[in-house]
Amino acid sequence: MINQLRIYEIFEETKAAFHARFRDHAQRIMTTHGFSILAMWETRRNDRTEFVYLLAWSDDAAKDAAWAAFMADEEWQEIKRETAATHGDLVGEIEDRVLQASDYSAALPARTGT
Repeated sequence: MINQLRIYEIFEETKAAFHARFRDHAQRIMTTHGFSILAMWETRRNDRTEFVYLLAWSDDAAKDAAWAAFMADEEWQEIKRETAATHGDLVGEIEDRVLQASDYSAALPARTGT
């Protein structure tokens, strides 16, 4: 099991449109491609608003395949075109981090026999 942390810079003037697109479209389409979204947050860091979400994957291959399918999804591509035409870019910088649990992480199942 691996986790993926995604951090999107979002803009105050289009924040509502970003959240509507993610809530109403991206999340639904991601689920059809095997995404498991564990949690989502909004945060402020210095003068920047960020949307942060955590994904769970069985392994890197599953992550890579799901992302490729999502990015190629025709419905998602059309939704991105429509929202860009109406609002411009909804996302600035994107950070992507794959998180590997340490062997003493509470997130790992309990080990037996050690």
